[in-house]
Amino acid sequence: MALPKVKEARELDDQALEKAIVDTKRKLFDLRFKQATRQLESGLHEFKHERHRLAQLMTVLRERQLAATQSEATQAIVTSAVEEE
Repeated sequence: MALPKVKEARELDDQALEKAIVDTKRKLFDLRFKQATRQLESGLHEFKHERHRLAQLMTVLRERQLAATQSEATQAIVTSAVEEE
């Protein structure tokens, strides 16, 4: 199984992105639980894939947060410039 692509994460809308983050965290929890109870015999590579996926999803979420902040700051500058004139 290949590592997930960040392009797929960027195509998600905000709600789907939040849900994917929660689902990925849950999968990691389940994998850790299975490993601790010795139910996980193989598939240790799944940890890598899920951690990679979580990092991608959280990066996309942070990019969106920064873009929103940037657009709000730009809007505030434009509004204050218009008011001064």
